[in-house]
Amino acid sequence: MLTDPLPGTLDVRKAASRGATVRGMLKPLDLPRFRDLLAADEGVVEAELTLSRDEEGRYLVQVVTDSRVTVTCQRCLQPMPAQLHTDSTLAVVWTDEQARLLPAWLDPVIVTEDEYSLRELVEDELILALPPFSYHEQADCNTVLADLTAEPEADEPAKKSNPFDVLAQLKPGDTHQE
Repeated sequence: MLTDPLPGTLDVRKAASRGATVRGMLKPLDLPRFRDLLAADEGVVEAELTLSRDEEGRYLVQVVTDSRVTVTCQRCLQPMPAQLHTDSTLAVVWTDEQARLLPAWLDPVIVTEDEYSLRELVEDELILALPPFSYHEQADCNTVLADLTAEPEADEPAKKSNPFDVLAQLKPGDTHQE
């Protein structure tokens, strides 16, 4: 397991020209947009970014992440652990036009300055890796839901109110007019 934090920024073009690899660890609190989608602050994100150039001279970044975080189960609304893994190859470009000209198997990263935030890059990949819906196993959720829907035990049976009792109070006596 990695223990060193992931560097904040890097000149990705220079690093790709050298064939650099950057590894590091992050916590969900380091990634505010990703953190907003989680159920808790606990967790760990390990990231490895391999920067290179391909045969056509494009600057590439392969982003591999493994994370253990806590998300919310959409069925019972309770926290649950989740493991996310990403493995993406991205092309570093300067403009939208260059991004449009990339082959379909490459996703663009538009970098307009020398330095680029590695944390934002990792954060974007993690957000895309989150499943649209997270669920516990059916048996686990059924237990939680059964506990939530169980009626409280009482010594005496509670008298259920009839919603039409209000109308009975408005009705004058039993006089019947025809």
